[in-house]
Amino acid sequence: MTTAADTTPARKPILGPTAVGGDPMRVLKLGWALAVADFKLRFFGSVLGYVWQLMRPLLLFGILFVVFSEFLDFGGGVPFYPVSLLLGIVLFTFFSDATAGAVRSLVMRESLMRKIEFPRLAVPLATVLTASFNLALNLIPVVVFLLLSGGSVRLTWLELPVILGILMAFSLGIGMVLSVLYVRYRDVEPIWDVALQAMFYGAPIFYTGQLVAEKTSDTVAELIMLNPFAAILQQARYAMIDPAHESAGAAVGGAGMLLIPAAVVVLVVAGGALLFRRRAPRIAEEL
Repeated sequence: MTTAADTTPARKPILGPTAVGGDPMRVLKLGWALAVADFKLRFFGSVLGYVWQLMRPLLLFGILFVVFSEFLDFGGGVPFYPVSLLLGIVLFTFFSDATAGAVRSLVMRESLMRKIEFPRLAVPLATVLTASFNLALNLIPVVVFLLLSGGSVRLTWLELPVILGILMAFSLGIGMVLSVLYVRYRDVEPIWDVALQAMFYGAPIFYTGQLVAEKTSDTVAELIMLNPFAAILQQARYAMIDPAHESAGAAVGGAGMLLIPAAVVVLVVAGGALLFRRRAPRIAEEL
């Protein structure tokens, strides 16, 4: 005997907007448009405008340079130590801005998410792109300081787009995870703030891997380089500043060991994309 419930066709679940949608190019265009708008609005009404973006890393650089170079003598024997320190600050500033900004990115656009159907990935992508605009500005004083200090343009500068591209992908992967988790779990923001502080002191920003090896052991220095950000920074210093800085492969104990931080980057990007894709259709109703 059949009942009315047996004959009623099963309803298909209502699908919300997806992470990418049907056109990946639309994600890139929308992310770019949001990033440009955010970048312009950040300095709207400011007298000095984009100069403030340059002042932030330079002020931090000045403080750290005096403390670690003049007082603690961390710069002894390090080629172009001031430039090396400034590059570390600039790259970490990008990483911090991109990931910390991504945490609240979806929540900050709650009204937009509820009213318009668009690929959700465009929101954290826009945060990373905005941070990349700032990175491009902040790299200008790095180049100026390097040339004024006696450095020169080298062929290895061609590695920089690849190095920075990997850093951006790593930041986007983390940003995707943080942004969707924050929608449901608001503890994500303070936890990530602490993690960034730990990474700032744990990565070789105001010191080098060679110094760590001298003070402790080669094993400790190599373990530090398993952090993808540390490996990226080390290779950037080698490619941009001076070959006297060890390459990431040499600093981690061999080129083969670079597979570990590379695998971490791939897992973060792939895992972040998978998690974001699964949670994207329900973001609006969870906000």
